[in-house]
Amino acid sequence: MAEPERPRTEQRMRPAPLLFEPAEAASDPEHFFDLESIEDPRELLDRATELTHAFRAATDRSVEFQAMAAAQLADPRRFDRLTPAGIAERAEWTEDYAKKMVEFGRDLLRGGADRQA
Repeated sequence: MAEPERPRTEQRMRPAPLLFEPAEAASDPEHFFDLESIEDPRELLDRATELTHAFRAATDRSVEFQAMAAAQLADPRRFDRLTPAGIAERAEWTEDYAKKMVEFGRDLLRGGADRQA
């Protein structure tokens, strides 16, 4: 899960923007955000590091949205609610992980009031 102990009020680091690549570039397995064209190793390290931070931030944020969606889908007030097994199947998770994500999502939806700083 994505760092559940981090307070929601903490300022998130602004990572380098992830730019979409043209279809012809994306179809080339050797092409990756134009990194292969950077010859200076210092510049390559800097850009690759920026991308690493951006992907990590995107992953953390995506996991939070997954958790909130799982919690909403499991809400007993929904007539079409899903069981943890149904959520797990839909998201390709284990049932135990789905249960943890539902709880994490409920915490996020409550505003993280129960989380430790």
